Amino acid sequence: MLVQRWDGQALRRDPDEVIVEEPMAIHLDGSLVATTMRTPGHDFELAVGFLHGDGLLAGAPVRSCRYCGTGPAVDTGFNAVSVDTGGLAPPAAPRLQTTTSSCGLCGSVSVDELRARMAPLPAGDPWDHDVLAALPERVASAQELFGRTGGVHAAAACRRDGTPVIVREDIGRHNAVDKVVGRLLLDGALPAADVALYVSGRASFEIVQKAWAAGLAAVVAVSAPSSMAVAAAQAAGITLCGFARAGHVNLYTAPR
Repeated sequence: MLVQRWDGQALRRDPDEVIVEEPMAIHLDGSLVATTMRTPGHDFELAVGFLHGDGLLAGAPVRSCRYCGTGPAVDTGFNAVSVDTGGLAPPAAPRLQTTTSSCGLCGSVSVDELRARMAPLPAGDPWDHDVLAALPERVASAQELFGRTGGVHAAAACRRDGTPVIVREDIGRHNAVDKVVGRLLLDGALPAADVALYVSGRASFEIVQKAWAAGLAAVVAVSAPSSMAVAAAQAAGITLCGFARAGHVNLYTAPR
């Protein structure tokens, strides 16, 4: 699109790229579960990761993912995804409101509820602090959409040596995490105890909750964590880091 750009002296018309944001309905075994605002792309991963992070799959295997379950995908503009477990997943109560690109669980779940649903992660080897601090630089080269638009968040699954193995971008930071987790689940790679989750924004409670559900042992954020994120990481046994920039990092929990 064309924009008017002020350079301090005059206006000029220049081309610019704006990130796409569209709604996507997520169905589980034929029932509408949620509608989320997202950047199109890796939609099956997003749907599966969302369902897994919210505990809606309850360990049921994903048999198939497809656009729209009730007709041609073009009829819904590729904005509806159906995930099928063959009825093995328990019936889920739908979210009544659309999940925005900045919204996760919206405080509907407490740390105590997560403790009741998920066990603490097994103890493992400590993480190399230099590796954790360097993750932003390691992931930056794969953030293509951010480089073009400056309007998206990134999430990445990284090995213990800092190598990014999955990088996803989305206008919503929770969506980017769901896409990473969904890819790992579809690849049969969960739980992923030797994987760190990197996020390009802050570390909220919901981000840690999704990492806990996926069995990820570390969460590294460019910005700050919240108090509930720290509490959830302590309960989970997750190494939680914030302010990872320029070779420095703050460790808020370091159970390993």
